[in-house]
Amino acid sequence: MTICLCLEVSVAKATTPVDLTITPRDRRFGRGSPIRRWWLNDDPIATAFYNALSVTFPKGEGYFVDSVRRFRDGTPPKLTAEINAFIKQEVIHTREHVAFNRHVTDQGYDVTPLIADVDAALALTKGRPPIASLAATTALEHFTAMLAHELIANPRHLAGGDQQAAALWQWHAAEEIEHKGVAYDTWLHATRDWPRFTRWRVKSLVMLITTWRFFTGRARGMTELLRQDGLTGPRIWARMAWYAFGNPGMARKIAGVWAAYFLPGFHPWKHDDRALIALAESDYEAAVLPVERRAAVVA
Repeated sequence: MTICLCLEVSVAKATTPVDLTITPRDRRFGRGSPIRRWWLNDDPIATAFYNALSVTFPKGEGYFVDSVRRFRDGTPPKLTAEINAFIKQEVIHTREHVAFNRHVTDQGYDVTPLIADVDAALALTKGRPPIASLAATTALEHFTAMLAHELIANPRHLAGGDQQAAALWQWHAAEEIEHKGVAYDTWLHATRDWPRFTRWRVKSLVMLITTWRFFTGRARGMTELLRQDGLTGPRIWARMAWYAFGNPGMARKIAGVWAAYFLPGFHPWKHDDRALIALAESDYEAAVLPVERRAAVVA
């Protein structure tokens, strides 16, 4: 126990950078631009992953906003400002994913079963104290930050994707990195009077439950969309597993960062990856700027 507490004290210095500014970027993607049915490299598996994930965002991000906003009063001024910026970013994300999801349904996909799955997952904290929703939001925000980092750091994930669709995901990923500490800092403030072990036990249990729900939910969503494409059976399941754990292997590559959530002294900003934000911005701005303005920027 003494060793554990010493470790926690020694690594607990990681905090959100004091010079971090969370900036809502009001961007619009894909308006009036055709997007292929299998828009990601003509790969139905890859396309199904991102389509299924996008369907979760409108309700999921509304849940995040509500969960964090309940604990905004009384937070330190810097965190209050970050919560406000976080809310603005999430509202814009919702708008853009509603537009993207309209493309999904325009391709003939029925996303009703996927939305029902989201409703069932979010209902798990219904009737529980608000801190339960915040704990779930903190875990899910860690998931989005992990996915965002890998999405930008490894260009293979979006290689061959339609430009506007890929730009949407890069923009979203950049802002997920930028605000990755907000929910966690809110959690730390809300539980500041809790015993250290109680805080760790609750957040760890919630992360385990969230992980199971996240992976099974996305697998069901992908399977349903692929079924509507006429792609079913063991070979498709094997291709889904290879996509997740083989190549490009998103699930495999985030495993270490996922495990770090359980370590004493964890904080999302222990790994400062803000450099990826500028990298993503250069790509998505090139995709959405008008041709004339883009030429001026390059010049």
